[in-house]
Amino acid sequence: MANAIRALTMDAVQAANSGHPGAPLGMADMAVALWGSHLKHNPTNPNWLDRDRFVLSNGHASMLLYSVLHLTGYKLPMAELKKFRQLHSKTPGHPEVDVTPGVETTTGPLGQGITNAVGMALAEKLLAQEFNRDDLDVVNHHTFTFMGDGCLMEGISHEAAALAGAWKLNKLIALYDDNGISIDGQVAPWFIDNTALRFQAYGWNVLGPIDGHDAELVADTIAQAKLSTDKPTLIICKTAIGKGSPNRANTSKAHGEPFGDAEIALTREALNWPHKPFTIPKDVVAAWDGKVAGAAAEKAWNDKFAAYKTAHPELAKELVRRMKGDLPKNFNQVAVDTAVAAHTKADTVASRKASQLALESFTAALPEMLGGSADLTGSNLTNTKCTPNLRFDDVTGASNGGRHINYGVREFGMAAIMNGVALHGGFIPYGGTFLTFSDYSRNAIRMAALMKLRVVHVFTHDSIGLGEDGPTHQSIEHAASLRLIPNLDVWRPGDTAETAVAWAVALQNKNKPTALLLSRQNINYAPKSGMGDISKGAYVLAEPTEVGMKKKMQAVIIATGSEVQLALKAQEILATRKIAVRVVSMPSNTTFDKQSVEYKISVLPAGVPRIAVEMGVSEGWWKYGCAAVVGIDTFGESAPAPVLFDLFGFTPVNVADTVEKVLRK
Repeated sequence: MANAIRALTMDAVQAANSGHPGAPLGMADMAVALWGSHLKHNPTNPNWLDRDRFVLSNGHASMLLYSVLHLTGYKLPMAELKKFRQLHSKTPGHPEVDVTPGVETTTGPLGQGITNAVGMALAEKLLAQEFNRDDLDVVNHHTFTFMGDGCLMEGISHEAAALAGAWKLNKLIALYDDNGISIDGQVAPWFIDNTALRFQAYGWNVLGPIDGHDAELVADTIAQAKLSTDKPTLIICKTAIGKGSPNRANTSKAHGEPFGDAEIALTREALNWPHKPFTIPKDVVAAWDGKVAGAAAEKAWNDKFAAYKTAHPELAKELVRRMKGDLPKNFNQVAVDTAVAAHTKADTVASRKASQLALESFTAALPEMLGGSADLTGSNLTNTKCTPNLRFDDVTGASNGGRHINYGVREFGMAAIMNGVALHGGFIPYGGTFLTFSDYSRNAIRMAALMKLRVVHVFTHDSIGLGEDGPTHQSIEHAASLRLIPNLDVWRPGDTAETAVAWAVALQNKNKPTALLLSRQNINYAPKSGMGDISKGAYVLAEPTEVGMKKKMQAVIIATGSEVQLALKAQEILATRKIAVRVVSMPSNTTFDKQSVEYKISVLPAGVPRIAVEMGVSEGWWKYGCAAVVGIDTFGESAPAPVLFDLFGFTPVNVADTVEKVLRK
């Protein structure tokens, strides 16, 4: 069974003339142990609710996973293995969720897979405690992950493993492929960690080292790991990279290049595998086939869930809704009520506080919202009255039912754990930090966009407006850089109503993540005649008539966030100079860019000069045909916010003067 994986891997990598054969050959026996004896899954229904989750954290070993999925009976025919790494195949270079049946998450950037697995295990634990009743444990599955040296070298693995231990995720089992080789060779000179002690310090159960090529031993060790009641488990498996290859095994050359026909022939001989490329003997096919066992496992669960529906019909309906990712039926009304309340009260608050006000409403209506902050709760304001801090009992490991996570100073870990929670289903995760620290989270944000996950990032302290903390904390390029990530919705709302709408849109973004960029400083409410167009990303906030000008508009000021107030005050100043301008609030460029041409022209009419105002780099605004941008293309300074606004020209007078200069030209 293991040699079938090895042969398919060599053949596919050779056919593609590209790939990573070493790790699949080394981990093949581990795969036999897991899939052959433990993994609860159904190849004919890859997404049934109570399946075990498997994450290949060292995603370059993708042919291991593709081989197993093919062999166990998923809709991944041999033709797809022959198209490994080719355009539009179901076997891309690294595993991609929603591309290949049976793949639970997109992996490749090392360390994020194990972190996704932590999020999945957390979601399982919280759902189980919330929904299971008596002996009807309808949420009861494990999360397994394979990972290598590279995953453990990446710092994110420290963030994730520490939290897994703190959360007592006893149904998380990680198998470490300890082969001692990476791209640069033997890792001993630069990777000297005592991994076992490291994970014990995190509060993990550590088993091994064991012989990773003894499938029966690995299976027995997994069985032992399943007995843990209060700790996640790390199983250290000693393996040989490129196992079976006479000249490549235990060398870095096995890692990331095809073996070549000659070495493949030698390896086939060494493994006693005389079969032609992409050919699997019938007895091996039969040994791997997981369809019968999978159908039986799902049927057993279906019978249990039928009894659960009879005993607890409302809970069953709620669990199904949440796992589907559907919002409650009253969501639209909740969204409208939240926005109308913000409009009616017209509070002058920082948009971070406006976010908390909106969250009070949404978290009360959506029990699936699972919040958190990277040690900045009091600044991000991500907590609400109905989301107490999540805690776990030291003895039982049970949670207190809290819905706000203290992630600690772990921005990257938080972002990737939220991805795992979203992938598992049942929750809508959101988490907060300062906007400038989105740099720490960036690759996980990108992965969420790539995987089309509903995850919400709350980024506060969004500009030089945070003041005295200085340039290390002041965001300059961050809004522009986040807007460049495909499929990431970015909102920088300018008052309480815009913030409420931004949250409503984020929660409805079922297939994309959202970044909310929020101010530290207070923002006056911007009077508006209606709110219907806010959700389109940009809208006409104030026509010249708002300041007594009856003449045709001569310019358009586009502003976001706290700078909308500058635009409105500049409009008043320009009116005294007999210059008529329209003010457009653009809380979301990414949303506005997707509107119809007709709507865009109605907001930004052709032939009228445009001036953008945002406390960030000017890059990105020129695509709107702006004649000028009041921005900041240098780093900030440490000083009170009002001093910085004067220094960098974020004043109503400077905005008005800029408009006038444009018109003179």
